[in-house]
Amino acid sequence: MGKDDQLSALEQEIEETRERLATTIDQLLYRSHPKTIVGREVADIKAHFVDRTTGQPRTDNILKAAGITVGVIAFFVVVRKVVK
Repeated sequence: MGKDDQLSALEQEIEETRERLATTIDQLLYRSHPKTIVGREVADIKAHFVDRTTGQPRTDNILKAAGITVGVIAFFVVVRKVVK
């Protein structure tokens, strides 16, 4: 293996490393973009209330969320009446 072959192999390795780094940076930029983050979070919240495989609503989680909401509202109504 001559000196030119070693330099050529080294240059090729450097170029491959640059390409991998560029791809990694592009992926990180995409993942950290605010719209991507919001989309991911919305999908997670929807998945909590809708089954991803069947598309059917998950009534157990919907009822839990509704119950908590009603409970919090009732709590504030009672506290407000007690304070007056």
